[in-house]
Amino acid sequence: MQLLLTSSSLPALQLPSAALAKARVRVAASAAASAPDGAGAAASGTSAGRFPVFLPQAVERIRDGAAVRLAKRIERVPVQTGFLESPILSSCVRPLKQQQDSDPVVLLHGFDSSCLEWRYTYPLLEEAGLEAWAVDILGWGFSDLETRPPCDVASKREHLYQFWKSYIKRPMVLVGPSLGAAVAIDFSINYPEAVSKMIFIGASVYSEGPKDMTRMPKFVSYAGVFILKSLPLRFLATRLAFNKVPTEFFDWVQIGRLHCLLPWWEDATVDFMIRGGYNVINQIKQVKHKCLILWGEDDGIISSKLGYRLHQELPDAILRQIRQCGHIPHVEKPREAVKHVLEFLARNKSKGSNRAPSVPSVPVNS
Repeated sequence: MQLLLTSSSLPALQLPSAALAKARVRVAASAAASAPDGAGAAASGTSAGRFPVFLPQAVERIRDGAAVRLAKRIERVPVQTGFLESPILSSCVRPLKQQQDSDPVVLLHGFDSSCLEWRYTYPLLEEAGLEAWAVDILGWGFSDLETRPPCDVASKREHLYQFWKSYIKRPMVLVGPSLGAAVAIDFSINYPEAVSKMIFIGASVYSEGPKDMTRMPKFVSYAGVFILKSLPLRFLATRLAFNKVPTEFFDWVQIGRLHCLLPWWEDATVDFMIRGGYNVINQIKQVKHKCLILWGEDDGIISSKLGYRLHQELPDAILRQIRQCGHIPHVEKPREAVKHVLEFLARNKSKGSNRAPSVPSVPVNS
């Protein structure tokens, strides 16, 4: 099995014109704390200053300040799909207020991950004036999957579309890291009207999916998924994902593994893998949207050479690399990732100016 078991992957924004020139990302350690912890409490199962009740109890052991603050903003919203009679209570972090004069930014995540992947980048985007949504892909994250819905590619696609149709309702900038890039490509080809632009980060789009698992007995698949959840493998995968071992290493392992502790995680992951996973190789050249490709130069999971290949195959794309950075720039170097995102949006918002907000040097991960 290809080793892509990081907190972001396995087997992959328009600003108001006036705000764009003035926006400054002023995030310090306490910036994200301005979010009211009780927002949406009745619908999401949260209470002021506390974690949502649906999160695994292990969340109490997390010490990463940015992760704690974002976790307290996670809520569940009902999403009605065509493959279930009852709506799926779907986990996400939604903006404090919606805007009508700019495109919303919708942040996906990679294989076997969650919206907590955006713990450092989300507040930076919010402080820059963007309407940002962090959405858990069906089958991963913290949604209520007690009914065990199908978690194949078609179901993930429809679930995301129905989420967009119910809550976002306008063309969005779709951001996909690692396997999330394959999710974004598949979605944009099927629902082009829902997408305005796309941003890919360390894109896992050249894998043909876990074909071997489609022929395996289910008990073998469950055994493999059990290993996927194990701490030793998570430690190894986290180490491979970053250019340097972070001081928050153990905490990052716990954050990336948190959603695996939900009772339906194994069923949902096996269901996805035995159905073949994503294969978007033949869809890449069909993408018509403007795209930004971000890649860590020292990506140890997916070779940065594939970034050049993707750049050549996408009809309208720019490529930016981040030095001394591994597979997950939005975790390892969030300020640089946001800088490139803002520049991309500035370029496409106003052809007369390529200037973008500066990103501060203050820490965002405390």
